[in-house]
Amino acid sequence: MGKKRIIKKSGGGYDSGLKSRALSRGPKRQIEKGVLHIQSTYNNTLLTLAEASGTVLCASSSGALGFKGARKGTPYAAAKVGELIGEKAVQMGMRDADIIIKGVGAGRESSVRGFISRGIGISSLRDATPVPFNGPRPPKPRRV
Repeated sequence: MGKKRIIKKSGGGYDSGLKSRALSRGPKRQIEKGVLHIQSTYNNTLLTLAEASGTVLCASSSGALGFKGARKGTPYAAAKVGELIGEKAVQMGMRDADIIIKGVGAGRESSVRGFISRGIGISSLRDATPVPFNGPRPPKPRRV
């Protein structure tokens, strides 16, 4: 009959090797204040840390930490990404940050909580979610 094939399923967490690799790259500059952009969709959460002038310092997402499939859009994954970006910001010497949130995903609040858990203050918090003026095109009238 042959050997039984055993499929090992991963635990569903994030890959700690990817996190340590992201933190190993040393910061290139020291900065006091920055802007954190959070884009939270139903499927993923993307965080971008930039200077006040707009120059991007670092960026990460749930997928970059090793979350796959439906787990990328969870609040837990967003919190882990927030902690990672917060750790990078602390390495750069950041003390205050303006936060701009865009999107309606599950990771909106948890990514902010993960970021400020590293000891960085928030000077302003703004919601920049785009709202349509009149929405999508309505359906055609029904023919009976």
